[in-house]
Amino acid sequence: MSKVGISFELVKEEMLKDEEFRIEYEKLKPRYEAIEQIIAARKEQNMTQSELARRVGTQKSNISRLESGNYNPSLDFLTKVAESLGKRLKIDLI
Repeated sequence: MSKVGISFELVKEEMLKDEEFRIEYEKLKPRYEAIEQIIAARKEQNMTQSELARRVGTQKSNISRLESGNYNPSLDFLTKVAESLGKRLKIDLI
């Protein structure tokens, strides 16, 4: 099976050459890094979004929105998600 199209990394590299895009990308980077960590931890445990939602005490749609970046969660919600994954939430101000 051959891949058709262009890689995301190549597109991102080109887009980051635009100063306005790069500034906005940097603003959103922490959000997407956190989302990547949540998804990776869930998948490492072979856990579905439904199972994570059950453990957190929320609906699957909330986990789906969180993982897609369409949800601005509270710190309390992120703490519950982390604990449900057997993790701790850590925030660094740099």
